[in-house]
Amino acid sequence: MKMTMQTENGSKNVCEGFEEFIKYCRVKNLSSKTISYYKECFRKFTEFFSEEKMLDEITEETIRDYILHLKANTEANNTSINTRLRGLRVMLNYFMKQGYMGSFKINLLKTNKKIKETYTNQELKILLEKPDLKECNFAEYRSWVIVNYLLATGNRLNTIINVKIEDLDLEEGYVKLRRTKNNHEQIIPISRELSKVLLEYLEYRKGDPEDYLFCNKYSKKLTPNAAKIAIRKYNRRRGVGKTSIHLFRHTFAKKWILAGGDIFRLQKVLGHKSLDMVREYVEMFGQDLKKDFGKFNALDQLVEQKEHINME
Repeated sequence: MKMTMQTENGSKNVCEGFEEFIKYCRVKNLSSKTISYYKECFRKFTEFFSEEKMLDEITEETIRDYILHLKANTEANNTSINTRLRGLRVMLNYFMKQGYMGSFKINLLKTNKKIKETYTNQELKILLEKPDLKECNFAEYRSWVIVNYLLATGNRLNTIINVKIEDLDLEEGYVKLRRTKNNHEQIIPISRELSKVLLEYLEYRKGDPEDYLFCNKYSKKLTPNAAKIAIRKYNRRRGVGKTSIHLFRHTFAKKWILAGGDIFRLQKVLGHKSLDMVREYVEMFGQDLKKDFGKFNALDQLVEQKEHINME
């Protein structure tokens, strides 16, 4: 029988606290992927801080020592360390709210954010060139449709492979997303061009309403790995060296921002809980925002109008 380590002030040991935290995550219906991430962050932390110790022994200094431990005993850079800290921070904030430990702020390490890579217009032109349906096989055609879908929606990989035929409403122009990162169903619009692509695709794909939209040659659901391999092969056959599916999401965000799209709508379409990631996109593509800036800048527009006025 496991002996409880809860103290008079209501604290628990690290192991007990984590078990309670995982129950809390399951009640909130967090994805298995997210829970696995927290478990890995916990495992890493307990290599440094024993799970038999009490939660109220964890202080701000403990976290500083943990960071130094990671730097000294691993080859992790600040970005990797922050990945560990984010998961740990969620857990510790939960413990603080429960009164199991004292409150303090956990800051992430400063990092140099890299500009996220995107597909160029020339690469997109190559990838969006429609294959000859009389000569290509189903896999190539399906990959072409997936590329169109990714570029038109900005959906994550795990979202698109879970879309079912019945989730589409091509007349009204929207798609229901059943599987998202935060496990909340979402409805987003789809463009007329994508609707036309999907309408034609469904004539070839056939299937029942409850079938998955993007399938393998046996009409079964695509796995994440199969989808990655398919797009990698598709891109390379066309001479495009970039093969990441997630780059289409970055490309979608970049083009939205450069076109002057509303960042609040972008947040909703991409399914982000806050504007933090959208702000990162704006910062990442800052140099691109300078392009044609005078064309949209209010002062430049007014000066240009004044110059065209006949003063005689």
